[in-house]
Amino acid sequence: MNFIDHVTVTLQAGNGGNGIVSFRHEKFVDRGGPDGGDGGDGGSIILQASRNQNTLLRFRYQKEVVAENGRDGGKVRKHGRSAPNTIVPVPVGTSVVDDETGEVLADLTADDQTAVIAKGGKGGFGNAHFLSSRRQAPRIAEKGDRGELRTVRFELKMIADVGLVGLPNAGKSTLLSVVSNARPEIADYPFTTLTPNLGVVDVDGQASLLFADIPGLIEGAAAGKGLGDDFLRHVERTAVLLHLVEAYQPDVAATYKTIQAELKAYKVDLSKKPQVVALTKIEGLDDEIVRDQLAQLKKAAPKGTPICAISAHTKQGVPELLRTLKAIVETERARQAELEPAEAELPVLRIENTQDAWTVTKLSEHHFMVQGKKVERFAARTDFSSEAGLQRLRDIMRKMGIMHGLVRQGVEPEDKVTIGDAGSFEY
Repeated sequence: MNFIDHVTVTLQAGNGGNGIVSFRHEKFVDRGGPDGGDGGDGGSIILQASRNQNTLLRFRYQKEVVAENGRDGGKVRKHGRSAPNTIVPVPVGTSVVDDETGEVLADLTADDQTAVIAKGGKGGFGNAHFLSSRRQAPRIAEKGDRGELRTVRFELKMIADVGLVGLPNAGKSTLLSVVSNARPEIADYPFTTLTPNLGVVDVDGQASLLFADIPGLIEGAAAGKGLGDDFLRHVERTAVLLHLVEAYQPDVAATYKTIQAELKAYKVDLSKKPQVVALTKIEGLDDEIVRDQLAQLKKAAPKGTPICAISAHTKQGVPELLRTLKAIVETERARQAELEPAEAELPVLRIENTQDAWTVTKLSEHHFMVQGKKVERFAARTDFSSEAGLQRLRDIMRKMGIMHGLVRQGVEPEDKVTIGDAGSFEY
């Protein structure tokens, strides 16, 4: 089976290049001054939705995507080359979820839509950057920032107008093959369809609808039985569900309720989506039996749900069904279009997490831990083997009030001070 619709991938953005310490050495130029260049930025990883992709198969074998690092700076203030961004094409309809937190990082629903998922590190400054009237010969250079490392889940959710749902052998694949050019596998045994199939359906030569045939559900699918709920994610984006119920079922109302219960049990209540219920395979049945079964379905379905009887083989009732679906899809898409601008205008209230916040923790009698976004970023760019670099870090910590915080915690000379994951130095 080559259809892959969910994978876990590790994304490593490029690290920034290091700045360097360098001084001009030219004949007849005394004390030429610092000329160390800055490092280049690391490449970011950008996902781009593409209609030319229809599966996540490539990521089954490529579990890691790595962007290029930025180059180090050079002498004579030469700036290191910034690495190009890595563009990764994915199918339209791909959601990107942080595997650790479950946060949705991006939802790519339009062709050519892009999203930066892992940012490349910024290049470090060379010593020419730190030249000032007070600092004539700086021996400070920064290391480049590390690129972001993320483990994410790609989840493909087909974007279709109509989603076909029903028990195995309800006639979904047969209907799709009759109304479109799709050629799904059709047989008289359950679970013939193992992957979702798409088909474009023409309606009276005036409009077209995109149908998605979702592999058959059974009772307990939401708990993992049968094919489980592996493919229900493809129903999430559809405008309307076409629920097919086979006329030869002993109790069509119970059959209908079984699928509705599975739709409701999914992580998103899919039973609330607009639906049309169609009694299928009515060819050869007496009209009285068909009328009785339709009456059962009307009792079981919510009031106002369109219910009809069709035969895919003879095309009885199919044109009327397509027109009903077309009207519902147009109404639903128009409603969604009206909602989107209003939702975008709503103010988003956030509690600002200040960059300057820091904490000092006494780990032991002679060991202290300093944490904070800003100070850790400076520390990550510091070369701890350079006394000039460490002195600059101490100056920054002093300006931020961290040194005073260490004194209040009882720090003494030669005590160890660790800053996040960046490194340690003696107080």
